[in-house]
Amino acid sequence: MHPTFVTGGEAQAIPIWFVTADNFAIVCDRLDARVRAFAQAAGFEPKAGQHLLLAAPDGTLAGTLFALEGAGDPASNPFLPGRLAELLPAGTYRFANPPHDARLAALAFALNAYHFSRYRKPRDKAVRLVLPAGVDGDALSPIVDGVTLARDLINTPSNDMGPTELEDAARALAKTHGANIRTVSGAELAKEFPLVHAVGAGSPRAPRLIDMTWGKDSHPKVTLVGKGVCFDTGGLDIKPESGMLNMKKDMGGGATALALAHMIMARKLKLRLRVIIPAVENSISGTSFRPRDIYRSRQGLTVEIGNTDAEGRLVLADALALADEEAPELIIDFATLTGAARVALGPDIPAFFTDDDTLAAELVRCAAAENDPLWRLPLWRPYESMLESKIADTNNVATGGFAGAITAALFLRKFVGRAKSWAHFDIFAWTPAAKPGRPEGAECQAARALLALLTARYS
Repeated sequence: MHPTFVTGGEAQAIPIWFVTADNFAIVCDRLDARVRAFAQAAGFEPKAGQHLLLAAPDGTLAGTLFALEGAGDPASNPFLPGRLAELLPAGTYRFANPPHDARLAALAFALNAYHFSRYRKPRDKAVRLVLPAGVDGDALSPIVDGVTLARDLINTPSNDMGPTELEDAARALAKTHGANIRTVSGAELAKEFPLVHAVGAGSPRAPRLIDMTWGKDSHPKVTLVGKGVCFDTGGLDIKPESGMLNMKKDMGGGATALALAHMIMARKLKLRLRVIIPAVENSISGTSFRPRDIYRSRQGLTVEIGNTDAEGRLVLADALALADEEAPELIIDFATLTGAARVALGPDIPAFFTDDDTLAAELVRCAAAENDPLWRLPLWRPYESMLESKIADTNNVATGGFAGAITAALFLRKFVGRAKSWAHFDIFAWTPAAKPGRPEGAECQAARALLALLTARYS
């Protein structure tokens, strides 16, 4: 059980009363007369996100009022109660009356309690929540732990999170769940995964491909592929200072794949899981790959390098080709791939691409149910002509500057042919400003929606 959650002890826990404009008077009538008088004297109004700590006659904390949106408000945020984890003083709390969605409120509470403390003294404030009736803490805990894993990996700066350290994290996860893991590096990498090797060749931190498997071979095969670019300078097509500042998060796809893998294995879903992470650093040196270089990919397609800052799709191409070779039922890839997706959808909503309409519909439903937003963009085949090269099978970037997220997805699509279904997620992996359930900094996007989908299919 995650340490934020408590079972039992309701009588001693401090109550949280959720109020709206509709139920405020009813809730106040249930309070002790002196506590009610304090709330009235404080002038509290039930505006969404507002809270009031209620003093008992003896000076202790009698409880908290926390205002929610109206039940029918189209802008209602089921994660809003997550703010309580930062607003409340240390203690153990309980929901005295139900919020709009008790499960998501409890999850948001735990997610908002996250604090990255690797480089500074941890904050000395333990805020815990008695699990509401009907909420399964054993089901929620792997989700919180998986999100925490992804956030910790992404938040860690690149001097402490290179390809070796990302491999170490994958090996630790494999050991926890009894999974098998291997890595490919050196001359073998150059031979078997030439695009991965080319991208990482400019860094003294050796590139590698991480390959983890778990579950019975007789179960349906599901493969997760995560972009593991531990820092991206842009290569010889170097990024400007502003574009390079937050590139420690460019391995967010790999971190998300590991997070979802933890959730799957902890839930013991009946599938054969494979996780593939090409782990590299895109650096500048005399051995860096160059614009107009041409490489033959693992799949056999030759790729002309139109821009060295479009390295993520190159390492994913070889990884997807490996995943596709065993014709799994489903391939899912995660990547902090394009600025175009952020321009279109902003930091909160990852774009996803798939040719499988049934899968897309399931994903949209699960995303809404889990408050893990996603938005489908089209794999518009006529745009494939933008990727044409005069001297190779394909270029790694499109001409014209339009539809950058779509053309990147179309490039990846070239390396998947045998899998029954494939979905590509262009994620941001970052929360620029804190939101309920989502502290500022690293974020694990799409994994919770996908866990819900996979649980429905394979539990």
